[in-house]
Amino acid sequence: MAAVGRLHHVSVIVTDTAKSLDFYRDILGLAVNEQRPDLGYPGAWLQVGDQQIHLLELPNPDSAIARPSHAGRDRHVAFTIANLTELTQALDKAGIAYTVSHSGRRAVFCRDPDGNGCEFIENKA
Repeated sequence: MAAVGRLHHVSVIVTDTAKSLDFYRDILGLAVNEQRPDLGYPGAWLQVGDQQIHLLELPNPDSAIARPSHAGRDRHVAFTIANLTELTQALDKAGIAYTVSHSGRRAVFCRDPDGNGCEFIENKA
């Protein structure tokens, strides 16, 4: 059996890199990794600790698929966050809807500008 070491990156398809950066960089505070080569299409690499999120500005094969209202019941990227209250205040200020986790833990779900699901789990450690 192959031994997977760790998660390196997650890619999400976006329609407008600049609009997505407003969410991922400006609201969530992720830093842009300038090492992204010219791949022949727009996008950005963002740092999440020593892992990354790759924004791919490409045609979305799922664009016509209806998404569940609660992103926890859909494909999503999960992040840990030190202060969930600060995040929900930033989401409220930006007018971004979110739902609380159905599990009862301190977590919320929202969607980025393209409907990609994001989960934020409070981890004060």
